[in-house]
Amino acid sequence: MATHSRLAQLGALFAEPARAVMLAELMGGRALTATELAARADIAPSTASAHLARLVDGGLLAVEVQGRHRYYRLAGPEVARVIETLGAFPQPAEDRDASEFEEVEGLRFARTCYDHLAGRPAVAIRSAMIERGLLLEHGAEHQVTPAGEAWFADFGVDLVAARRARRSFARRCLDWTERRPHLAGALGPALLARLIERGWIVPVPGERLVELTPAGRAGLARDLGLRFPLAGDQL
Repeated sequence: MATHSRLAQLGALFAEPARAVMLAELMGGRALTATELAARADIAPSTASAHLARLVDGGLLAVEVQGRHRYYRLAGPEVARVIETLGAFPQPAEDRDASEFEEVEGLRFARTCYDHLAGRPAVAIRSAMIERGLLLEHGAEHQVTPAGEAWFADFGVDLVAARRARRSFARRCLDWTERRPHLAGALGPALLARLIERGWIVPVPGERLVELTPAGRAGLARDLGLRFPLAGDQL
């Protein structure tokens, strides 16, 4: 019964539209103030503060006080995984308006899912790594093969540090738009960090969107045999 009660509590937290908007806005991994979140949810700051207090009490958000400001962020990657999974549930086409369709298309190509890469390139990277024998699926997790150890080392990803992280190592995360898994856990953020350091992926300031650069296209084609259309680099 305790599990049922917790499910009901979480369902109530997600069910309010303004709270859902604020949770989605924090999926980029950045901490935002109540004022920023109120503006994005199009509600009054006092209303946002009440919603945020409920989300903190419910364990979905963490808050950090710096001077006069309170910064809110998702409580952890497991919260992001729940949000991404809920987003993957199909929505009846008749319930979508044109602006929502454009927003979904804008996030479909490449974005961050809290602290790791999501969207078409992320799903394709995971699939290519499995096909090339770099990763093996092991339930909800992945194992890195000897060939994968060499590949990640050459790419500059510290697998030892990823394995030491106090979280899952290489977890499957169901992609909200692609409805197929991408790579999360500690390995997902480590790989994204190297993609950014190499200039293959460029974050769009203040947004979840990221751009796949010409260097990234060339590198993914060379290293993993992946090719993406030129249209819609920043979608």
